[in-house]
Amino acid sequence: MTNVYSFDGILVFGLLFVCTCAYLKKVPRLNNWLLSEKKGVWGVFYKAAVIGTRLHLAVALCCLCMAFYLIFMK
Repeated sequence: MTNVYSFDGILVFGLLFVCTCAYLKKVPRLNNWLLSEKKGVWGVFYKAAVIGTRLHLAVALCCLCMAFYLIFMK
């Protein structure tokens, strides 16, 4: 298990957040409801979705590296 208050936990949370927002951007109803705001607190979801869709290869590689680190090295 990873601790949320460690650096590893923060990286895992950030990667999962970006991946989840990118997935929610593909669902039409949730896209209109959750990702319609581009500013403010709700804008964080939109910005994470944009990062996840534009840098999908880099995010996927980071997820694989983090999974390898958590399973085999920690």
